[in-house]
Formats: sequence, structure tokens, C-alpha cells
Amino acid sequence: MGKIERVVFLSLVLDLFAFTIPLPLFPRIIEWYILKEGSDPNGLLSRTLYTISSIRALLYRPTNNPQRWDVVLLGGIMGSVFSTLQFLVAPQIGAFSDKYGRRNVLLATMAGNILSALVWIKSTTFSSYMLSRIIGGLSEGNVQLATAILSDITTPAERSRSLAQIGIAFAICFCIGPPIGAYYASQPVPASVNALGIELNIYAVPALITLVLLSAETLFLAVTLPETRGTRLNDGRKSPKQGAHENPKINYPGRTVQERLDLLQALRRLHFLFLCIFSGMEFTLTFLTFDLFDWNNSQNGALIGSIGIISALLQGGYVRRAISKVGEGRMARRGVLSCAFGLVLLSMVPRFALDRPTTAIRFLQMAALCLAFTSATVVSSLTSYASLQCDEGIDKDTGEPIQEHPELSKGIVLGVFRSAGQLGRAAGPLLACVSYWTFGPSTTYGISALAMIILMVSMKPVAKVSNVS
Repeated sequence: MGKIERVVFLSLVLDLFAFTIPLPLFPRIIEWYILKEGSDPNGLLSRTLYTISSIRALLYRPTNNPQRWDVVLLGGIMGSVFSTLQFLVAPQIGAFSDKYGRRNVLLATMAGNILSALVWIKSTTFSSYMLSRIIGGLSEGNVQLATAILSDITTPAERSRSLAQIGIAFAICFCIGPPIGAYYASQPVPASVNALGIELNIYAVPALITLVLLSAETLFLAVTLPETRGTRLNDGRKSPKQGAHENPKINYPGRTVQERLDLLQALRRLHFLFLCIFSGMEFTLTFLTFDLFDWNNSQNGALIGSIGIISALLQGGYVRRAISKVGEGRMARRGVLSCAFGLVLLSMVPRFALDRPTTAIRFLQMAALCLAFTSATVVSSLTSYASLQCDEGIDKDTGEPIQEHPELSKGIVLGVFRSAGQLGRAAGPLLACVSYWTFGPSTTYGISALAMIILMVSMKPVAKVSNVS
């Protein structure tokens, strides 16, 4: 792993650690705001919950504690808001990074993330907390820009192995971030802070940890990360300052510009459809375990954590070694097929939950294995595949990227690609909830499995295309 790759990986760990800390706190934060603002019928929270409750009542009437379902769904909507903002802003972040440089734009987005954490610490109303989420949604660019940076400093032949680090960082942080967030949620604000008479969010301690992590990441990037836009690679990795501008253009034998644009459009469509289905499954999985087994947060955390651990091991041990032989398209297709198997297994869980609960849990565990393989393969492979379609040319006189086809510049391509995926993440949980409450879990996961199979079949032409020219 080269120096810049290590910098990017460590910054991703810090960033995703900060991102995952608040994930298990959404329901608790909402319940705290309900206690504070529930008596105000005209408040933003009361009006939002009333709308959610009215819609949910048309689709599903739980036998006990309906308010809990409304709180969980509001947490999902808050996540959808974040993803929707990412859908809107990701192409602009990518375009700015092409124009002003990856490092400069990354540091600017980090400033927005720090502001988001500061607002969270002081957010004593639901509206101010939503403001912090909106600022975060408009500012988050680390994953997208890390992808562009790693694409700048790696050759096409080693691109997929390098980008697998992003998936590993995700898996690691989704294992450790939520438990740490849940632990520190129970820790009181230091008495010295309370003595100042400043009212803070009830979960100001996790928010403060998030602020510290984001500040450390920003300082780390400012000190250690060079600008990578314009890096030219020639049988090795060289920084932009080394002036390695030989071979100014990479040719794509048998693949025209239009063919690359068409392939990118197909990859964006696959990214959107996959994440729409997959994120819906992710969100409703806790509904399933609560409904059928009455699992608590610790048990659900153990299930999700096990998926993350297995995914990280697969990323580091299998995907990075095999993808150069298998190809990005085929690897992603295998992951989609594995997801279809996992969804079929999930659709079987409710059928055995009452009479044979041990068998039902075995189906759930086998589904988790399938979903771990999916998490390790699909998004990272599709992202790498998209990056390989970008222009790799560098002007040997100026050292600047060749803008012969601006629509194929790395920042724009990867920004629009991420935008498509974030739209899927915004829509998937809402559609899955409607289906779950209207048709039940078996039908919902069965339909999702069928959709994944159709998606896998539709990927065959893409998987056949040569991945590295």
C-alpha cells in the first residue's frame, strides 16, 4: 500500500467512524425530542410524526406500541433526507474536484462536516437537529473524493484492488462505530460543561466524539494529503510534483467514447437499482427480527456487526485477490446473485418463526452470509468499473488532465455515479416499508429476490465487456 493510499484509508476510517457513531441513536434522539416537544402540536416533530402515523395506519396497524414503528420510520426518513441531499450534491462535488483539485474540495467538505457536528452538539430542538443532518448531507464528500484520489494514483490494472480499501473501511467502521455510539450515549455530559449553564443535546458526548474525529481527520488530511489530480503513472506511482507526464493518453481499443458513455449509463442504472433493493432490505431487517423474535438492539447489532466482519474479511482476503482475474462486472454479478439467495432465505424466515424458531434463525444466519458477500463485492466492483471508463490522459507539457471529453473526467463520472446510488438509498427504505406493511415480509423479500435475479440477468452484457483495456 503506497503512502497516499495509507493516508486515504486512515482518513476514511476516521470519517466513517464519525459517520456510524450516530446511527443507533436515531430512535433514541427522536424519543428525546418527543418528550421535549410532543406537547406542541404545531411543532415540526409533531406534524411530521402525525403525517407518518396517518400514512402508516393506512398500510399497517401493529398490535402493540405503534409509536415505536413511527419513530423507526422517521429515523429511516431522516436517512433518506441525507441520501437525497447526497444525490443532489455529489455531481457538483465531483465537478469542483476536477476544477479546483481533490485536496481543496475534500478539505472544504470537511469544514461542512465539522459544522454539522457542532450544530448537533447544540441541537436542543428537532428542527436544529435536522439542520445538522442537512448540513452533513450537503457536505459529505469523503467517500466520493477518496474514490477519485485512488483512481488518480493507480493504474487501471491495480484500480480494483485499491478501491477495495473503501469497502474494507466501511465494514470495519460499521462494526465498531454503532456500538461505541450506543455506549457513549449512556455517558453524561461532564459536570464542568453543565456548570456553564449551556443546554446541549442529550447525546452531546457522542456528538463531541464525532467532532473530535472529524477535526483530527481534517488536520491529518491538511498535513499529509498531496494534490493528486493530474498524477501520471508510468509503471509505478508518482506524485504530480515528479513531473511524470509520459504517454499522455490511454487508448481504449475497441471502445469508443460513446461506448464508454453508454457503459457508464448502464452502470449508473445498475447502481441505482441495486441499492434501491438492497437498502430497503437493510432497513426492514430490524423490523423482521423485532416482529418475529423480539430481538433487542444488542442482538440486532450483533447480526449487523457479523455481516460487517465477514464482509471486511472477504474484501481483504478474496475480492482484492480475485477481482483482477474475475473482472469487475462478473464480480458484481456474483454479488447480486448472492443477494438474491439471501433474500430468498429471508423470505423463508417468517414461515418457520412460530413453529420452528431454531430453523428460522438458521435461515437468517445463512442469509447474513450471503448478504456479507454482497456487501463485499457489488458496490466496490461497480465503482471500480465506472472509474475505468474515465479519461486517464495527462498533458505532458502542463501536467494537467486532458479535457478532450469533459464528461469522462474522473470527478464528474464518479460524482454522477455516486449520485445514482444515493438516489437508490433514498428511495429503497421507503418503498420497502410500504411493501413490508402492505404485503408482509415474505412477499416483500420474495419480490426483492426476483428483482435481484432480473437485475443479475440484465448485467450479463455488462459483465462480458472487457474491464481493463
